[in-house]
Amino acid sequence: MGFFDRIFASSDGYQPLDESSPAADRIERIRDQLESLAKQVHKPLEVVPGEEDSYVFIGKPPKNFGVAWIEGDKLHSLKSLADEQGVKPAELQKISDNLRKIYEENQGNTRFTTKVGSKSIVVTPSEQFRNQVSEVIRQASH
Repeated sequence: MGFFDRIFASSDGYQPLDESSPAADRIERIRDQLESLAKQVHKPLEVVPGEEDSYVFIGKPPKNFGVAWIEGDKLHSLKSLADEQGVKPAELQKISDNLRKIYEENQGNTRFTTKVGSKSIVVTPSEQFRNQVSEVIRQASH
C-alpha cells in the first residue's frame, strides 16, 4: 500500500468504493434494504453484491456472523428460512459452517468501503464469492 493509498483508505484499511463501478450500481439498487438492515443491526455489514441477489455478512466473519440476502426488494435471513420453510437447527448449523468455509476461502478478495445511511459498510465485489454463497443458500431454500 502506497502513501496515498494509506491516506485515502478507511479506518478498516479498505479503499472507498468507486461510485462509477458496477458494484456501486448494485449497492445503489439495494440501498433501501441495506439501510433498513443497518438500522436493525448494530454490527458490521459486509455486502457481496450481485445482479440478481446480494448477500450480507453481519458481524465479524468468519468467526461470529449471521447472513442475510436480498432478492429483488425482499430481505431474507437464516431465521426467515427457518420460520418460512421449516429448516431445522442442525441444517442451519450446516449452512453456517459451509458459509464460514466459503468466507475463509475468499478472505483474499479485494474489499472496499462505502456509506449506507450513516453506516460504513464493506463491499466485496466478487462474482465467484457471490456464486458460492448463492449456491449454499439456494440448496437450503429449495
